[in-house]
Amino acid sequence: MRKFDTKVQHLKYKVLREVAREAWADRLPETVLDIPKAIIPGKVPTMRCCVYKERAIVADRVKIAMGGNKQNPNVIEVIDIACDECPMGGYEVTGACRGCLAHRCEDVCKFGAITFDQNHVAHIDKTKCKECGACSKVCPYSAIHNYKRPCETACKVKAISMGEDKQACINNDKCISCGACVYACPFGAINDKSYILNVIDMLKGSHGNKNYKIYAIVAPSIASQFSYAKLGQVITGLRELGFHTVVEAALGADMVACSETRELAEKGFLTSSCCPAFVSYIDKNFPDLKQFVSHNLSPMAAISKYIKEHESNCKTVFIGPCTAKKMEAQKEEIKPYVDAVLTFEELQALFDSREIEITSLEESVLDNASYFGRIFARSGGLSDAVAEGIKEQNLEFVLKPCVCDGIEQCKIALLQKKNGRLDANFIEGMACVGGCIGGAGCLTHGEKNKAEVDKYGKEAFEKTITDAVALLK
Repeated sequence: MRKFDTKVQHLKYKVLREVAREAWADRLPETVLDIPKAIIPGKVPTMRCCVYKERAIVADRVKIAMGGNKQNPNVIEVIDIACDECPMGGYEVTGACRGCLAHRCEDVCKFGAITFDQNHVAHIDKTKCKECGACSKVCPYSAIHNYKRPCETACKVKAISMGEDKQACINNDKCISCGACVYACPFGAINDKSYILNVIDMLKGSHGNKNYKIYAIVAPSIASQFSYAKLGQVITGLRELGFHTVVEAALGADMVACSETRELAEKGFLTSSCCPAFVSYIDKNFPDLKQFVSHNLSPMAAISKYIKEHESNCKTVFIGPCTAKKMEAQKEEIKPYVDAVLTFEELQALFDSREIEITSLEESVLDNASYFGRIFARSGGLSDAVAEGIKEQNLEFVLKPCVCDGIEQCKIALLQKKNGRLDANFIEGMACVGGCIGGAGCLTHGEKNKAEVDKYGKEAFEKTITDAVALLK
């Protein structure tokens, strides 16, 4: 029974599961000596050069599972000691160099970084190289290759660089907390902070004299996750954990689609506000375009706000695929509504920490939202919902959407808007390729996830956005 895409995800999950088990039993580790035995490396190293290094890395993994470095505002953290196996990177001459006489690489280099040995084989002086790539472009044998770390390649906002000790360094001023580097790192050296302990404290407190209700707000992309079980069993599992009610974040998406449609028709141009990483990207790279960001809260915040305003003494926990949601929940304007954020990876760890085998549970019904609210989970879904909103509200507005699938496409659209060349009046921005179904906190990633979300949408009882929102009144 395969629950995760990679072994790195499984390693991360094991740490989360054991930390959660200790938390339920009120015996959280205070020192390295207290780390749960189930994840302590044995006497023989299995992944690193020595067992001492393995233990030090596990200790850091435990710290991140318990909330990470409180001094670092970012939810994405690097485990320095685990980040030393990647090559330094940059342009290097490979064995494909034939020692030709043309020496085009030398001629094109403006910095004198290329020299040749007695066999005419090229060599690059790293102290002079400016990483311009000119030599690579002119080599007739494609013998000069640019070696980049997986995290650097995955980070499309160029927030990752190499430190003095070869470890990855994250520039918080550029980072949008999308988690692409977390999923890409083959050594699991970059992780997102977990707030699983906060959720366990809430669940334990709800059964005590505090007696509050905890609402689980599940992202529509859940339909593509936990593929080894049925969605209804996952919902029952959440109640087994102690959640009072499970609500679809897709209902919040219906609310957003309804009001965002009116805002778009009124203003004439908008960019979406649903993806916190996309909003952060605009804030950090296109401040002049912030005026066009929709004033609507994200679906997570919108439905959580509604619950808090209509239910006294309650808490809300968002469960989804997104690491950037953890950053969004820390915003002052969102804090009153969202008490914690969990990823699907963390939910799996929670189930197993309580020995809840969801495949053995009966199915519960989850039916709060419309088809259009549910398809927010994949790229293009928001634009489809806005088009439906215009139709349902009989608005005289011609929608010309620009659907951006991934942060690179977002950058192109925003540059076009900035330069007055964008032939669209609505930018749907999704930082992750595929949309939310491509989020770093997903158990599985892949094209089939889109089909699962569309199928889930078609199963919605409420067929229109208007009908779904009407249930809130």
